[in-house]
Amino acid sequence: MKNILDKNCLAKELQFLLFLIQCDNHRSLEDKVYYTDFDWDYFLQLVYHHRLYPLVYVNLKKIGYAVPGSVLEELKNKYQQNTFRMLNFCSEMERVIHALELEGIRTLMLKGPVLSESLYGDLSMRTSKDLDILIPIDELDHVRESLIKLGYSFKQDLPPVLNEWKWRWHHISGIHQQNGIQIEVHWRLSHDSGNEPSFDELWSRKRRSTQTRSPVYFLGSEDLFMYLITHGARHGWYRLRWLVDIDKMLIKGINEDNLILLLNKYKSRQLAGQALILLSLFFNRSISGKFEPLMQNNHSRRLARYAFDFINNMVVMENSEPSAKYQLSLKTWLQKVNFLIRRMHPDSLDRNLLHLPKQLFFLYFLFRPFLWVIRKLKTIPPQVKNSNS
Repeated sequence: MKNILDKNCLAKELQFLLFLIQCDNHRSLEDKVYYTDFDWDYFLQLVYHHRLYPLVYVNLKKIGYAVPGSVLEELKNKYQQNTFRMLNFCSEMERVIHALELEGIRTLMLKGPVLSESLYGDLSMRTSKDLDILIPIDELDHVRESLIKLGYSFKQDLPPVLNEWKWRWHHISGIHQQNGIQIEVHWRLSHDSGNEPSFDELWSRKRRSTQTRSPVYFLGSEDLFMYLITHGARHGWYRLRWLVDIDKMLIKGINEDNLILLLNKYKSRQLAGQALILLSLFFNRSISGKFEPLMQNNHSRRLARYAFDFINNMVVMENSEPSAKYQLSLKTWLQKVNFLIRRMHPDSLDRNLLHLPKQLFFLYFLFRPFLWVIRKLKTIPPQVKNSNS
């Protein structure tokens, strides 16, 4: 591990942030000397980027004499704002889930308030930007209509033909017109990721939240671990908050045998290995038992190197240059083959470019490469075209 990744090359502000968020910070924080030439503005930038201000504020108060009052005051305001936000999320979550239950629709919460309560035991200790719910795919239209009645609006409609959205997309997003709360309705755990557990399988292992009066269900422990490492890996773990979630799960305990079975079944060992390597490095987490072999995989090590650089350089994967290359590197060779085959499937963009009657839809498969080239040429700025001519 030490021969691959070196935590000592990280900025002292990032090292201090890592120290603060470790779960064993009952140790004397005063023993850590980070304050010589310490850039508190950069430290706050890191805290906000990684969405860790609740944890940081609570632990930073323990060394108040060494922390500028303006820093503590700013984090306190963020902490209080997040507390109110999460309470509103919890109330809205219960309202939405109860309304869908009355319609006979089964739902599973993916993150949000249930994750905060389950892993941290406190709503205020984790941030969330929206509510994520998972539903059976055949209930999507029903759920969308129900949410519109509850005050949500959706900007994007599902393509009416070709049906590629069922596996290329994995959610639609809506926003409430009065309270501004965003909701993501998922019919898959991840987009374009190949095989994954069915909704019925996930439902059979569900857990019930303890923080609501009406029933709210969320993923079982091993399914949640799988979902979180897939989500974190897809985003390059560029927010440390996602690694803190995994760390909390390991501390609470998880059935190693059941998890290994799931990882093997859904070809995700390399993703688990990546997360465990990062935990071992950044949080000094000791990984042993049946999880240890996952970290020895060369594929996992390569992925950990990618993520280490993303974290160190504060890269936002959605806007970064290496995103496409990295996304492909997450997959096994068989998953890459399946991915490339799926990419040959026509999509709604093809139909927007060339309208064919339904009985001739099969021609989209033949025209797909040419339509793709035409679309790419249309997106090239004129000045680039001229410089290449």
